[in-house]
Amino acid sequence: MRKLLLCAVTLSIFVSCKNETEKVKPITVNYPETKKVDTSNTYFGETVADPYRWLEDDRSEETEAWVKSQNEVTFGYLDNIPYREELKERLTKLWNYEKIGAPFKEGNYTYFYKNDGLQNQYVIYRYKTGDDPKSAEVFLDPNTFKEDGTISLGGMSFSKDGKTLAYAISEGGSDWRKILVMNAETKEIVEDTLVDIKFSGMSWYKNEGFYYSSYDKPEGSELSAKTDQHKVYYHKLGTNQSEDALIYGGTAEEKHRYIYGSVTEDDRYLIISPRVSTSGNKLYIKDLTVPNAPLVEILGHTDSDTYVIENVGSKLYLVTNLDAPNKKIVTVDSSNPTPENWEDFIPESKNVLSPSTGGGYFFAEYMVDAVSKVYQFDYEGKKIREVQLPGVGSAGGFGAKKEDAELYYSFTNYVTPGSIYKYNIEKGTSELYRKPSIDFDPELYESKQIFYASKDGTKVPMIITYKKGLDLNGKNPTILYGYGGFNISLTPSFSIANAVWMEQGGIYAVANLRGGGEYGKAWHKAGTQLQKQNVFDDFIAAAEYLIENKYTSSDYLAIRGGSNGGLLVGATMTQRPELVKVAIPAVGVLDMLRYHTFTAGAGWAYDYGTAEDSKEMFEYLKGYSPVHNVKEGVSYPATMVTTGDHDDRVVPAHSFKFAAELQSKQSGNNPTLIRIETDAGHGAGTPVSKTIDQYADIYGFTLYNMGFDVLPSKTKEKIKG
Repeated sequence: MRKLLLCAVTLSIFVSCKNETEKVKPITVNYPETKKVDTSNTYFGETVADPYRWLEDDRSEETEAWVKSQNEVTFGYLDNIPYREELKERLTKLWNYEKIGAPFKEGNYTYFYKNDGLQNQYVIYRYKTGDDPKSAEVFLDPNTFKEDGTISLGGMSFSKDGKTLAYAISEGGSDWRKILVMNAETKEIVEDTLVDIKFSGMSWYKNEGFYYSSYDKPEGSELSAKTDQHKVYYHKLGTNQSEDALIYGGTAEEKHRYIYGSVTEDDRYLIISPRVSTSGNKLYIKDLTVPNAPLVEILGHTDSDTYVIENVGSKLYLVTNLDAPNKKIVTVDSSNPTPENWEDFIPESKNVLSPSTGGGYFFAEYMVDAVSKVYQFDYEGKKIREVQLPGVGSAGGFGAKKEDAELYYSFTNYVTPGSIYKYNIEKGTSELYRKPSIDFDPELYESKQIFYASKDGTKVPMIITYKKGLDLNGKNPTILYGYGGFNISLTPSFSIANAVWMEQGGIYAVANLRGGGEYGKAWHKAGTQLQKQNVFDDFIAAAEYLIENKYTSSDYLAIRGGSNGGLLVGATMTQRPELVKVAIPAVGVLDMLRYHTFTAGAGWAYDYGTAEDSKEMFEYLKGYSPVHNVKEGVSYPATMVTTGDHDDRVVPAHSFKFAAELQSKQSGNNPTLIRIETDAGHGAGTPVSKTIDQYADIYGFTLYNMGFDVLPSKTKEKIKG
């Protein structure tokens, strides 16, 4: 390893207090001095320096040495937080309860996911359908894949008769997958492992084989090199992967970054859905009952998100937001399936639709200010009933096979651990199927939805959750969380980690920012490309609301978000560094001029635009790109950037470069650290043990930098930092 990275700058970090007789213990930080190199890019005649470009090489010894030295500094700091282990113990204790997923039927068996409490990965159990569920046996245990839990289950799919299973595994949190094929009766692996698979489902055709998607393995690093030519393949059981048929994709004149193939439940149709970006898709259909049938175009453009949800013979049911921003369901015959022939089945409403099917009915879930309402429809489009949910929150899982007489759905909110309900499809009645036994009393907490005005007057919803009896004195430690992108909606759900935060007297606030999908396509588009600043303005206004209404103050406010939410945190802290005390950007998209050059990043251009699009787009991106907006002499919040060394969704170079900029330019005493998890990716499949460690570190760092020398639950005196 080269030693040039290990020379250090020594700073003593003090959290200053209003009461000079009470201070948290100062922690000395020895930042590694990150070298700068003379690299740059020129955009529309403007040269932009990129001194930390060398950190993009995830395979170099220099980068490896830098990661090691940064982690030494970060964990050295965290080791000095007096209640870090106490937080870890509480997280561990609260996490340690039995978690069981909704049952589902495949072949002669009923399956369910279960975690005894602290297992790194969920285990799949099964029992003969009709037998006592207590007779369930272990079917597949991902904890046996690797001792430390860093190989996880990345999805599974049964053949139509339930006798064969294809399941994917992820190593170290990477998006790259391997697929194994198992005899579900004997639990024996029956074929060679399929490799180099990414962003893929596994959709069976009868019991003969399955469709999957992947890219050609890139040249260079598989964790950072660009992958932008997706393809759909068909794997026939009993053949080698080298013989798999290319079904769609791979032509130079028609490049698609994401393509998915799926087979209808009756095995009649193959549906192909090519995408250029994360929003909008073309749509094709192939009749599998006709030998050598051609692909028939349903949609030849990417102006909408449209998919086939169901079919009855040749009658197709499509979910679409084409000329319907909140989505609707239409019907059309497969012989002539283009939009001019579509007929409304469940028309668009003022609320966003997310439908599913089961037991011969459609279930239309609507988001009403980010809260679920569910209605049941028959196949003629007649509304049968509203499903009576157990409360105000998020419901999910209204899906089953056509012949099923019952289905299972989950219900949760910020103070209610997820419970499972059994629903009688014909009668419309729900009964509690499983409620977790957890050391948390929801009656001690409350969630309150408010609406606040953003900078341009737009009303934005936010749900604020906290312990009852909260004193609005401006001194409550608060985490404000947001995402604001990619049409993704943040709906209420329970989190063990958030429960521990609220036990400490902490407030957890979630803002439903523009860029998300809470109010349909219009809400999404209002936070994209040249309107991306709306998202940051919404988040800043949420923080200002919490401060103005005395929930907290800048001294006790932390902002947190991951991925696109990491960008949100990075942009907010560089635009308004005085607004918050602590910033936790996780796996963030932080270099907006180069994000599209890594892995599948080019597919995010619908939301962001790229620096090559136009001079206006370049200047707009550069104007908020966190890496490019860290300024000398500014006092930024106490910051702990978090990422994973195997993150090939948002490559860790984003976080590396942002942390290096902060450490180089930070003024004042607030620490700027980076915590780099090893053998971890973008988040999915992270072992429970690593997750608990991460939250103990995040909460410890946050509270310590708010000035707490002991946990807030242990003292009535809140020391102002």
